[in-house]
Amino acid sequence: MYLPDPAPIDAPAVLAWYDRHARDLPWRIAPADRARGIGPDPYRIWLSEVMLQQTTVAAVKNYFLRFTSLWPTVHDLAAAPLDSVLKEWAGLGYYARARNLHACAQAVVNEHAGVFPQTSAGLQTLPGIGAYTSAAIAAICFDEPIAVLDGNLDRVLARYYALPVPVREAKDELRAALQAAVPERAGDFAQAMMDLGATICAPRTAACMLCPIQPGCTATRVGDPTLYPVKPVKAERPVRKGHAYVMRDADGDVYLQSRPEKGLLGGMTEVPGSAWAADLPVADYPVTGAWQHRGQVVHVFTHFRLELEIWSAQVPADGLDGGWWAPPRALKGEALPTLFRKVLAAAGLD
Repeated sequence: MYLPDPAPIDAPAVLAWYDRHARDLPWRIAPADRARGIGPDPYRIWLSEVMLQQTTVAAVKNYFLRFTSLWPTVHDLAAAPLDSVLKEWAGLGYYARARNLHACAQAVVNEHAGVFPQTSAGLQTLPGIGAYTSAAIAAICFDEPIAVLDGNLDRVLARYYALPVPVREAKDELRAALQAAVPERAGDFAQAMMDLGATICAPRTAACMLCPIQPGCTATRVGDPTLYPVKPVKAERPVRKGHAYVMRDADGDVYLQSRPEKGLLGGMTEVPGSAWAADLPVADYPVTGAWQHRGQVVHVFTHFRLELEIWSAQVPADGLDGGWWAPPRALKGEALPTLFRKVLAAAGLD
């Protein structure tokens, strides 16, 4: 055990700090309003939590506002075409989240009459909702007394306890220590701890003099809190290589197609290309044309680095199956992930 006798988090101090300094977020009910009995909307909390996975608040805000403007309720989102959801999601990354989002909305409507389950266990029966997201929704919306442990909280607790090993080696112990501190205001406590990690106990800095739990923080007492969490040894990220073929017809329209529904970037829009492999395959152009090399695009996924050689050519508008021609002015509305927007930019289509 790495935390043989963990000191408890001072929940009253955390909540007092939150009542004064809570962030103003478009999906959040302010603590003063919560105290007056105004409850969070589970749909908005669920949507924000899914969007925030592997993404920052700053990046999510505009997506959240656009989604809730287009689809104000879970019923609206469930009724939306999946392609429309994917188009609006483009740029947020981790596109399986968008497909699960749509499937989850349909499950809530079709199996639960449009009402989200009120427990973390019940929420985990829905598509795309795992242990963290279910805990966050259950705590924030329904005050279920459950620990909500995200990446920010990993860092806060690793510093609070001066954890001598990478977080992943002591995750259960950290969760148990946090669980022991959860107060009656479980939702506000969860959000307060998230805010603490986002604003006070940040990745590269620690404003210890402003921190409500500083008196109990081991890392503050023994040295530099930013030395924690201890970083795990990173495995070398493999490299994959391939080709992308940008085709335009005589009118300047661009040929696009959909990726397979399952797999990386599933269901999103792309330009044709080769397989991605450890060794660069031979360029195998989809049609005959005066192909020009337009440079290389590098894109880093979670588990590998991709290097794509970009080719472009003007080709006849007929003879291609399975895709469609899009005028350049319509490209912003296509469900193009960041990778393929880079590809089009390299080919001169910004």
